[in-house]
Amino acid sequence: MPEKPENILLVVPVWKDSARLADFGITLAKALAASDLPIRWIIADDGSGPEEHERLEGLRLRFAEIFSQVEVHFAEKHQGKGSVVREAWALAPDAEWLAFMDADGSVSAVEMFGLIDQAVQSGTSVLGIRKRTESTQVNESLVRGLAHRGFLLATRLLLGLRSADPQCGAKVIKGADYRAINALLVEKGFAFDSELLAALNHRSRKWSEVPVNWSEKQGGTVKLSRDTFGMISALLRIRSARRSW
Repeated sequence: MPEKPENILLVVPVWKDSARLADFGITLAKALAASDLPIRWIIADDGSGPEEHERLEGLRLRFAEIFSQVEVHFAEKHQGKGSVVREAWALAPDAEWLAFMDADGSVSAVEMFGLIDQAVQSGTSVLGIRKRTESTQVNESLVRGLAHRGFLLATRLLLGLRSADPQCGAKVIKGADYRAINALLVEKGFAFDSELLAALNHRSRKWSEVPVNWSEKQGGTVKLSRDTFGMISALLRIRSARRSW
């Protein structure tokens, strides 16, 4: 049996997302309180502004009534998901496990805890992937599904990344593996996930991929018509930067 970990950091990045976090956060807080794992929960705000800061602090107080080990980290300015996740992870430099999940509940707390448990039991980083199986369902719009498959193809062509779903917002990374590649990471936005996996692969760090139930939520900040070009540009930057790794 593996030894019980001493330090797990779970980050939930948000940007002007307090309304969606309000509902899912209660569910997550209850799941955390019921767990016997030593998890520290950080809500990482990506420079949403003072009004949103006030709302998030109010939510933190509500969540803390259920699970005391919750805090909010406020980035000074809006830079992107990758930037704020790395900032939050840096607050636990000795963590055995570093995890993040989306604030909208597209992956449930139960699913996330399954990934954390599998990582701890196996000693290997674990990624949630959106994949329909006998036991998992993926509920997404046609446009979202096509964009997902198109980006997956782009990561394979541009980065040679052999992952079934590099962008799923549910990941558990071994702390030592992350610290081995942290200095290579520069992407501040949503392409952070793909850069993270490309760097882990470059340093021969392994991971396993686990299908999860995933349900598309309304009200997200990602707009496919606006952000697709930026994501492809980011993959090109990662491919170029990889030459100096």
